Amino acid sequence: MTTKVLLFDLDGTITDPFPGITGSIRFALREMGVRVPEAEELRWCIGPPLQESLGLLLDTKDPDRIGKAVGLYRERYSASGVFEATLVAGMAALLGDLQAVGFRMFVCTSKPHVFADQIIAHFGLSAVFEKVYGAEIDGRRSNKADLIAHILETEGVQPAEVMMIGDRKHDLIGAKSNNVSAIGVLWGYGDRLELEAESPFRIVDKPDEISAILKN
Repeated sequence: MTTKVLLFDLDGTITDPFPGITGSIRFALREMGVRVPEAEELRWCIGPPLQESLGLLLDTKDPDRIGKAVGLYRERYSASGVFEATLVAGMAALLGDLQAVGFRMFVCTSKPHVFADQIIAHFGLSAVFEKVYGAEIDGRRSNKADLIAHILETEGVQPAEVMMIGDRKHDLIGAKSNNVSAIGVLWGYGDRLELEAESPFRIVDKPDEISAILKN
């Protein structure tokens, strides 16, 4: 393979952020005075851009109403939710292994980079990644296709050199839009049917499978 550059999604791929994200969504909905689903009903919200998920939950396209909900979400998330996550088992070993053999690695998340940077540092992974790329607070580059295009341009790398690694269709669609190959992972929040529908290069069950594929 010619892969030299790896783009890792964050939520559901590097970490399991379930308590922090669902707790913050439930707080926002409660403050908005609407029905508050149980946390398990909100699993689908992990992966897509926040504005998109909240718009669906509020059944609105009103940017002011969505913006208010985003603000409430971030009020709780920044105070406590950001660190209510766990590192995926085997991820630290995988990243260390890939770094040791010379892959350039970047975080590529629709989460605002101001939060993503804190999470990567919290788990002691800052030295593994050259840079953490994420959305802006105003929502710019929360779409994975836009974000990947931005990374390719900023880093001056060719699509053929890059592999996107993520757990949701948004990661795979964003990669495909930029002629980038992708590996779908099954320990996150997308199931096999969701990932297979986007025809990724590979689908894996465990982190160590990624190392075997990339070093082949």
